[in-house]
Amino acid sequence: MTTEKLAGAEGRQALPRPRGGVRGPINRLTVSGGSSTTGLVVKLVLLGVVAALAVLAAPPLISGHQWLWLGVLVATTVAIFYAYLSPRRLALKYFVPGMLFLIGLQILPVLLTVTTAFTNFGDAHRGTKADAIQAIQAASVKQVPGSTDYSMSVATKGDPATSPLVFLLLDPAGTAYVGDSAGLHKIDSGSVTITGTKITAADGYTVLTLSQSSLRPDDVEKLVVPTADGAIRANGLSRAYDGKAVSHYDKACDCIKNDDTGQVWTANNKDGLFVASNGDRLPQGWKVNVGLRNLADVLTDSRIAGHFLSTLLWNLAFAILSVFTTFALGVAIALALNSERIRGLRFYRVLLVLPYAMPSFAMLLVWSDMFNQDFGLINKLFGLDVDWLGNPWTARFVVIMIQLWLGYPYMFLVATGALQAIPKELGEAASIDGATPWARFRRVTLPLLLVALSPLLISSFAYNFNNFNAIRLTTDGGPFPATDSTTGATDLLVTYTYRLAFGGSGAQFGLAAAVSIYIFVIVTIIAAVSFRRTRSQEEVFS
Repeated sequence: MTTEKLAGAEGRQALPRPRGGVRGPINRLTVSGGSSTTGLVVKLVLLGVVAALAVLAAPPLISGHQWLWLGVLVATTVAIFYAYLSPRRLALKYFVPGMLFLIGLQILPVLLTVTTAFTNFGDAHRGTKADAIQAIQAASVKQVPGSTDYSMSVATKGDPATSPLVFLLLDPAGTAYVGDSAGLHKIDSGSVTITGTKITAADGYTVLTLSQSSLRPDDVEKLVVPTADGAIRANGLSRAYDGKAVSHYDKACDCIKNDDTGQVWTANNKDGLFVASNGDRLPQGWKVNVGLRNLADVLTDSRIAGHFLSTLLWNLAFAILSVFTTFALGVAIALALNSERIRGLRFYRVLLVLPYAMPSFAMLLVWSDMFNQDFGLINKLFGLDVDWLGNPWTARFVVIMIQLWLGYPYMFLVATGALQAIPKELGEAASIDGATPWARFRRVTLPLLLVALSPLLISSFAYNFNNFNAIRLTTDGGPFPATDSTTGATDLLVTYTYRLAFGGSGAQFGLAAAVSIYIFVIVTIIAAVSFRRTRSQEEVFS
């Protein structure tokens, strides 16, 4: 045994063993930190908040029969308590918060998007079949002779301008009711104030004045209070009637029958619609699983496929040109200012970074106005009469130029930092060997810049591929063909998806989610290939 080993052994033997079975300095620090009163109180308070949130979230999940999400809630709560109440799970205490944020902010939205892509979820297909039947019957309610007529007050439990509305009703016998989308409920007469024949105040409710109610006529008209034989609907802003539904659901034939006309709409459970024999469809449907239909329609449906492919080509060109032009200009300026002998160097750098420091959404709106044909600065300054945003190719040129102005400062900053990290000896050695400035840049500086900046260029490509604001706030996807307003010349896939999801013709969330999956796959493949080439470059220059 050597002298060093003997000394090490003696040193280990001289260390006092901790009492109470706790071994090692790390465990002593953990115990002393965990036993502090402040830390214990904070831990208990936070765990109490977690428990309270779990208790609040459980009843809605139970009432909605969301057993899967209830299981996730219970498992998450148990995992949190296990991690922070166990004294030996130090690593888990740091792992659990990160995993929860990863699942909640990344994995869960992706899973919801993917699951939505396999449904027909949209404006006419939001709820269940039972919800659709109830909506159809409520929409067919008509006032009939002898139906009860109510004195009505519009009320809410929150903000009079935005919160959900309820009806405070008074029947001819003086009985008070509250009606909402869940049904009609009798309320104690002692909890309301009746002035004349109208309820003017009620415990727990804010009664809207006529002027406040008149600002929300659509909400008042849409509120339907279901009853056993029909529904209660508003008749103006101060009266309501108990009408009867003329359309009824017949479970035997799985169809909707209209008592007035005799027409029958049979349920198409494959598409989530009630369809008549002549092809007529009821507007209310329900959400069903459509499998791969949405994904297939994006590539095969003539109404969608042509728009998708043409938009994809422009999307790729926009992302590539945005990255290439901003990178080229940023590197050129960084090279020009890469010398300490230039006077006012800091001033020039601050001046060049100003576009990057300004809010992009405001600058996009300003640039959009500058290219206006009638009063834009560009036409006024150069004496032109060009409809920049009305022609497909000039509109595309405009959005590329705007992206160049907004994006080059970022490339200038990162290129400046990368240039300063390149050893000057490499350039000097190339000069001694007779290389021209262009050859030095092409064979020495640029390859080293690409090794350092390739990850940033890839992320910039992914960002510009989904640059919603750049199109939405400048051209809004236009110009559009005269015969088709579905997609415009400058639409990216993300703006096209937005128009599918929230367009004026009706939301199609399932189809929009399918397009989102294609966007994700395309960007992932391009990024993976680019990162692979980046690694090969690093191996060459390592």
